[in-house]
Amino acid sequence: MLLRVALSLTHQSADANDLVQETMLKSWRSFDTFDGEYPRAWLLTIMRNAHRNSFRKAVPDPVDPVSVGTTVSEPTPQPSAESEAMLSEMDHCVVEGLNSLKPEVRELVILVDVDGLSYREAAATLGLAEGTVMSRLHRARAKIRKRVVADRKRAGSSQE
Repeated sequence: MLLRVALSLTHQSADANDLVQETMLKSWRSFDTFDGEYPRAWLLTIMRNAHRNSFRKAVPDPVDPVSVGTTVSEPTPQPSAESEAMLSEMDHCVVEGLNSLKPEVRELVILVDVDGLSYREAAATLGLAEGTVMSRLHRARAKIRKRVVADRKRAGSSQE
């Protein structure tokens, strides 16, 4: 489960393996602070924080692109072969609907609907209220459902 979530965060197999390893090391070091409740949520929180911290370390000093005369653009993450294979099994329109969600909502849908976390575990992982998790999931699922229905109608009318 950790590797699957890491792949969804990093989109690269090697980076995902590094993130899982860093998560396990940090969890081992801080095991004495673990209360024993919701181990998946605890590990995923450590992973999410480690992933965020890796970006903080990698960000260079800010440079004004106007003064340098160049434009700055974020690199486009390339999905790994594993994540492409996993996504190819899903209906194309579901994947498009999932990709149309904001990253934090997409992460929530993946945690609950793909990885099988309970609402309470997902709430603990993301630091949200359980009601917030439920309402965001409801809106996200409705958006994905609407996209699937529209794509299926389009596909049905093009076959006629």
